[in-house]
Amino acid sequence: MILTVTLNAALDVTYQVPDVDWDGVNRVRTVHRRAGGKGVNVARVLQALGQEVLVTGLAGGPTGQAIEADLRAAGLPSALVEVAADARTTLVVSETSSEYGPRRAALFNEPGPKVTEHELRNFVKKYEALLAQARAVVLSGSLPKGLPSDTYATLAALAAEHGVPAIVDADGDPLRHAPKGRPAIVKPNAEELARAVPDGTPAEAAARLRAQGAGSVVVSMGAEGLLAVTPEGTFRARMPYRVEGNPTGAGDSLVAGLALGLVESATWPDRLRRAAALGAAAVAAPVAGEFDRDVYADTHAQIVIT
Repeated sequence: MILTVTLNAALDVTYQVPDVDWDGVNRVRTVHRRAGGKGVNVARVLQALGQEVLVTGLAGGPTGQAIEADLRAAGLPSALVEVAADARTTLVVSETSSEYGPRRAALFNEPGPKVTEHELRNFVKKYEALLAQARAVVLSGSLPKGLPSDTYATLAALAAEHGVPAIVDADGDPLRHAPKGRPAIVKPNAEELARAVPDGTPAEAAARLRAQGAGSVVVSMGAEGLLAVTPEGTFRARMPYRVEGNPTGAGDSLVAGLALGLVESATWPDRLRRAAALGAAAVAAPVAGEFDRDVYADTHAQIVIT
């Protein structure tokens, strides 16, 4: 199975509004409430692709109970570790149509609970046990308060000790520390990479992360596609056209494609083509963790790898 780790699990709430009036009152057409956090979104996509998955991470309080209930309802296997503080909620306001140009979406993220050292130790013990069953592990999203910024590096190193390749999708200090854990893949977007490695081109910055210990670095560049700096060389996946919609969760779908490529030992061009197509297809879906299969098929056939 593929293990996904969400240390800052969330209850994701999506408001779909025809045209948002940012200065007035809006009537919400549709509301979606579901378990979220980047690792949960990755697991949903992998499950839709027919993969065996297991969701782990931290969640507590009434919101944590709602997260676990939604995972059960969705048939997503989980092994969350309980914490005392209440889990967070995120809010996406998504325009379903607009007279003023492309649809837009705004994301509001709560900071999440404060996690104690004892709770972190409990999680690491559970995590190590789960690694025995894992073919790959995805470590993604923000860290809740109380966790050290090198947590993903530590978890990636533990995975490596068990012979399990890890993907890290993070920002800020967790991204800067991640290569020390020698993950198989680090997946920043262009802005995250620029913050972590502020000098040089994206390819040069990605090469620096590889020099620090990351096996490969895949940079998501929105409508410009993907840049991958790998032991086999540097690749670009170029998109055939821009997909409009809700970008929330696009990076998670992309990571799902990379994780599937890891367990299948696919070539880098095949990994990148699938990952880029899944990211585009997620933009066309209404909520994070889903993807539009028609958009996936159409873009996958047209993506150019150089």
